[in-house]
Amino acid sequence: MEKKCDQAKYSTWLEYSVTQNAVYCLYCYLFKPYVGAQGGGETFVSVGFENWGHKEKLNQHVGGFKSVHNQAWSKCKDLLNNKQRVDVAFAKHLTQSSIDYDIRLDASIDCIRFLLRQGLAFRGHDESETSANRGNFIELLQFLADHNQSIKDVTFNNSPLNLKLTSPDIQKDIVHAAAIETTKLIINDIGECFFSLLVDESRDISIKEQMSVVLRYVDVEGRVIERFLGIEHVPNTTAITLKETLDNLFSRHGLSISSFARTRL
Repeated sequence: MEKKCDQAKYSTWLEYSVTQNAVYCLYCYLFKPYVGAQGGGETFVSVGFENWGHKEKLNQHVGGFKSVHNQAWSKCKDLLNNKQRVDVAFAKHLTQSSIDYDIRLDASIDCIRFLLRQGLAFRGHDESETSANRGNFIELLQFLADHNQSIKDVTFNNSPLNLKLTSPDIQKDIVHAAAIETTKLIINDIGECFFSLLVDESRDISIKEQMSVVLRYVDVEGRVIERFLGIEHVPNTTAITLKETLDNLFSRHGLSISSFARTRL
């Protein structure tokens, strides 16, 4: 059975063995670098201190600031310090990375929302770092970074190479998400009201047929509202094809055919 040494000044690091009538140093037992190191050899580690007539040996074992005992004590203190644990440091790093990511994402979303609202192009002809004009999106994000230190600290060269959130694919994903949320707001605004469709057909640059769809309705305040719903690609412009496309559009957005008032082609 073991108990703490009775001497209060050593009670934080000495363990007294009743069966062996000897004292051991807990710190050196755990962290002593090698056998025979300074501080009494193996006396306080495996043999046990029994020389009760020379208690000054205890102070000699402790030694100076850089003694083996104090180095072992420092390592033990570091081990017991929760702030220096690997899992704590890792969690702290993850938390900061998450905060940086949120700031970087919010900045990119703000730039995209502005460009969408103003109907401006995103991409530039030359978006390299040496370009004088890298396109509206990159230039606007750079403007935000130049006027906001928290954004500057986490964007462009201060962000991970694989997580800059400025690539064309990221821009398209955010635009797509914005389109989904905008469409939801339009559908919710219509509610159970009657609406009409304004449909127009044209070919895109790749000579593929496409149909643009606009909803026209009266809101709760009595105002006539026209909202662009989207572009639907169609194989041809026959009446049956356009009707099937509209049916799929109604089904996808949860629009009621009974609320449909009139279609103008």
